[in-house]
Amino acid sequence: MKKKEVISKHGVGIAALLRDRRKKLGLSLQELAKQSGLSASFLSQAERGKAIPSIVSLISLTKPLDVSLNYFFDVPKDTTILRRGDDPEVINIDSPVTYIRLSSGLPDEKMDAILHVIPPGWEFPRVYRAGEAFYYVLDGELHFEMGDQTFELAAGDSLHFNTQLEYTMKNNGEKPVRLLWVGTPPLFSEHMAESKTDGKKKPKKKPKKS
Repeated sequence: MKKKEVISKHGVGIAALLRDRRKKLGLSLQELAKQSGLSASFLSQAERGKAIPSIVSLISLTKPLDVSLNYFFDVPKDTTILRRGDDPEVINIDSPVTYIRLSSGLPDEKMDAILHVIPPGWEFPRVYRAGEAFYYVLDGELHFEMGDQTFELAAGDSLHFNTQLEYTMKNNGEKPVRLLWVGTPPLFSEHMAESKTDGKKKPKKKPKKS
């Protein structure tokens, strides 16, 4: 009898977590692609560790996989209103891109702000997420595609748009891009609660007998 692999969030890459959860739910790559808005080819690469989902991609996967963001990585929970430059809150995610949270996690917050540090040559998968986004390039050169539009951005350039179309971006330069993102709805507040059922829906309480 073949021994089943035991998967734990801690110390396990996103590829294994994604593949394990999809198989537990009995979803094909095509079904997951249709429900998440991501391509089946990208999901296949992600499950084999050949591609790494962005935070937005992971959020797109939480609903069809019936998990919270906590399934993939530890979601920030502090609510400090002050961020010190010498003490950044780095979001620990298995990615070459460094994500630094700038927003505070206020109760009922309406937006999030994240600093991206994107290494040379790195390209994000095409994503779609209903909401509003503002990107501001602090340093470097960024290639940005949205729908059928293409933009070459440099330090000081910005984009502000409703995310009704799929978009992607790539660092075509020779040095890291430092990119400020501010967007709605917030990335983390809707996923703050730790899932105590490992992604499974909590059973309904039986009504008390009178």
